[in-house]
Amino acid sequence: MSISGRFMHRKDRNFSAQSGLKALGRLKAGEMNKTEAAYAASLEERRLAGDVLSWQFESVTLAIGGGVRYTPDFMVMTSDREIQFHEVKGSRAIFEDDAKVKFKVAASAFPMFHFFVAFSRSKSSGGGFDVEEAACRIA
Repeated sequence: MSISGRFMHRKDRNFSAQSGLKALGRLKAGEMNKTEAAYAASLEERRLAGDVLSWQFESVTLAIGGGVRYTPDFMVMTSDREIQFHEVKGSRAIFEDDAKVKFKVAASAFPMFHFFVAFSRSKSSGGGFDVEEAACRIA
């Protein structure tokens, strides 16, 4: 298992058979969608408040075995110098099985890091994000 600083292109996924929801195709590497941009703004607020030292978008690719790679949306360094990886999703319904598996495998394969998934809340629910740590993290 290794970490690479190069961007890896993800395959476009236009349809989730399980949920029946359409997901937008992937943007070019390094470009954020609206949900990711909103999360970046929240990370920047946390940086200005001193909770986060720095954050980067799609800056690290993890090799998780068998030629499979996973690029988390954000790498975050907290004020206590903890490295975290954050995956951002517009809703729980579009967190597809292959993405869930890669996320969980990465969390298990790299126990020295903390992995989080952030789900966007609707405006009627107050907006913002529900952030959950990976349950499979090994301490």
